[in-house]
Amino acid sequence: FAKPPAKPDNLHRPLNVAPDRLQEIFCLRDKRYVSKDLMLTYDHKRIRLEVNDLTRELVGKYVDTYEFADGRIQVRHKGLALPFEMFDPHQQHVTHAAITENKHLSAVLAHIKEQQDQAAAPPEVKPESARNGYKKTGRRSPGRPSKLDAYYARKRAEREARVASQGCDN
Repeated sequence: FAKPPAKPDNLHRPLNVAPDRLQEIFCLRDKRYVSKDLMLTYDHKRIRLEVNDLTRELVGKYVDTYEFADGRIQVRHKGLALPFEMFDPHQQHVTHAAITENKHLSAVLAHIKEQQDQAAAPPEVKPESARNGYKKTGRRSPGRPSKLDAYYARKRAEREARVASQGCDN
């Protein structure tokens, strides 16, 4: 901006778009998949398309989502705007106050609480080993003998049998 332009002429192109179409040009566009229940997600929100002849054919296809500068969202298919409902999962929760407003529900909850307070202690759950009568002794089993231990035991038995047979011959 500190230097004067090389040519003083205005080199901007003329606007050849209708002014009402500028809103569609300067918006965020995205494609979203339509599920079997006519739902799609956009910006962590779930959008449910209204059921009609056109939207039933969109199951398994992609639709265009437009987010305008003023925050509005529009769902289109082949340029035709589709009616929809927006669901925000962060705003859909039941508060404790809404539950206690219902007098019938609060009476039922009070009755259930009384029954739970009067209920006996839950049964003790034992592992399978305790049901079979297993008791820990603190000792570990020696485990399976090695092949060398088996070899030496066999040789020892043969030697004792030989000594016993020689003792019987005398």
